[in-house]
Amino acid sequence: MTRNRPPQHPARPAPRRQALRGLAALTLAATAGLLGACSDKAPAAGDPLRVSLEEGRQLFESRQALLFDIREADEHATGVANGARLLPMSQLQQRAGEIPKDPAQPVLIICNTQNRSSKVVQAMQEAGWTNVRYVHGGMSTWAKNGWPMVKPFGLPAS
Repeated sequence: MTRNRPPQHPARPAPRRQALRGLAALTLAATAGLLGACSDKAPAAGDPLRVSLEEGRQLFESRQALLFDIREADEHATGVANGARLLPMSQLQQRAGEIPKDPAQPVLIICNTQNRSSKVVQAMQEAGWTNVRYVHGGMSTWAKNGWPMVKPFGLPAS
């Protein structure tokens, strides 16, 4: 006797787990070869995921947006924006839950230029974040502008 069974469907991962997997895969793909990379190619001026360095600083310093610095620890050692949340890109998959998804809480992602942060923000958008933008120019231009920077907690002052 043969029974009619409904077709078997593989278990679907929970939406959050699926989003994190997507973020991890996209982050890895987007960052292959980008660590330490620099480019003179500016993104399109109309890029809705982009915020200028000046606007990003104003939003962050007026507490209208959270700023996540995704540079690695050795880069953080050169100085960070006071109050920025340090989240090295190498830890992004494990710590992605620290980045709010609430559309009412704007989030800015910054790296050294904007190469890594722009790719990470694209991956985050695809993984369900709608409140993130990247800071064009990054911390290298922040430093060139002479804007305030501090040593991260736990690192000796030079």
